[in-house]
Amino acid sequence: MAAAGCLGGSGGAASSSELEMPFAAGPGFNVLVFTRTAGFRHDSISDGVAAIRALGDRAGFEVDWTEDATAFTDENLSRYTAVIFLSTTGDILAGDEERVFERFVRAGHGYVGIHAAADTEYGWPWYGGLVGAYFRIHPEIQPAIVLVEDPSHPSTAVLPVAWPRTDEWYDFQTNPRGSASILLTLDEASYAGGTMGEDHPIAWYHAYDGGRAWYTAGGHTSESFEEPLFLHHLLGGILYAAGVEPWPDGQEPLPGSGSD
Repeated sequence: MAAAGCLGGSGGAASSSELEMPFAAGPGFNVLVFTRTAGFRHDSISDGVAAIRALGDRAGFEVDWTEDATAFTDENLSRYTAVIFLSTTGDILAGDEERVFERFVRAGHGYVGIHAAADTEYGWPWYGGLVGAYFRIHPEIQPAIVLVEDPSHPSTAVLPVAWPRTDEWYDFQTNPRGSASILLTLDEASYAGGTMGEDHPIAWYHAYDGGRAWYTAGGHTSESFEEPLFLHHLLGGILYAAGVEPWPDGQEPLPGSGSD
């Protein structure tokens, strides 16, 4: 089935003409943005969809959007190279739909998780491995310093080593280091309320069960999707998940590398 909905225009998101591209446009591909929520609903979701559409216009990929879980069929997902979970929350897929998405990733496709994608599907261990870590708690929205740990990845290549920005800063139930390659961490001395200490990852990627997974904890605020640096970060993650950019550190996924 086709994607269930669309959002017209670019809203408050930075226009594609304002975004200088550090990457050559790759071959065309299709992504599905999934925004279903069964818990907290982020006001920034519509801004995120508009921003991803603008990125697609600029970088040469097509974007569909849906909140309909019945879009998760083998036939429909075969149209896409990657699926983006944009601030999804709660239990959003039924068992058959979960199996479809597992097959999609195992076939070599990509997953992008943005912000509350980590506050999603706590009862589905396979998804927990895919996203890398589940959300635990957050303090109030405030400025902080984001530290680039891996500047070689397409999602961090244009970021400053110390990146000041304002967002809602997640703490996670577990630290994904060791199971995922860490891209960004938080300097907990730069803001109030962090509880993970000196090693506080907030963006990472990994090969998982035959596919590619990339996650960023940023994107709670609508303003995030107006920030050129955050948009570069997001674009690099989408390109990685779609397999457009070279595999960082030779980490091309191998079939069966994840967990069931």
